[in-house]
Amino acid sequence: MSKRPYTSYNLYFIIPFLLWVITGGFLLFFVNSRALFSFINNHYNPFADVIMYYATWMGEAITITTVLVLLLIIVPSFRNWWYFITALLCTLVPTFLEQWIKHMAKAPRPLKIFNEAAWIHIAPEWPKLFNNSFPSGHSTGAFSLFCFLSLLLHQRYKKFGLLFFLLALLVAYSRIYLAAHFFADVYAGSILGAITTLLLFSVMRYYQQYFFKRDLLNSVI
Repeated sequence: MSKRPYTSYNLYFIIPFLLWVITGGFLLFFVNSRALFSFINNHYNPFADVIMYYATWMGEAITITTVLVLLLIIVPSFRNWWYFITALLCTLVPTFLEQWIKHMAKAPRPLKIFNEAAWIHIAPEWPKLFNNSFPSGHSTGAFSLFCFLSLLLHQRYKKFGLLFFLLALLVAYSRIYLAAHFFADVYAGSILGAITTLLLFSVMRYYQQYFFKRDLLNSVI
């Protein structure tokens, strides 16, 4: 019988996320979408071009899957059905919802809206995307992954939840920097990824005892 993994509602991730939701909502309400996009996209330099290009990979399916599988292999307390099912749900459900909304909205991306205007900063090696902008899949994936990881952090490592939040936010920022999304896209994706993960994790945490019945029986005896 594998050891039951430690879980908690990591406030080092949750509180910064709530502040981000409030701040992002304020920006959306008071600042023009083009102004938000151009401010981020036009503040560039060669070093940031490289960092953002690779940072955005943290929100891709192959990266997320690799991280979760490696944890399954490396961490003994994760070698159980509870972790496997929880990781699967917290990965697939936000992705499914994001793809469903994306294909319902059919929102054009900045390059299409602005007709590939000369003022948009985009490097030759960056992919040029034109359709299905809302919400951002990379932002959804990144906030889902890093929220999930923060909830699994042991007590002594909880402060890394703040680092996980910043990494997720970096992915969201990179999507605007790379001219792939508007601010509203990454904002919605971040909320979808984190909230869906928190809800699913809460349900699985509630039923965690049923995956470790022998441990529950021993504690009663």
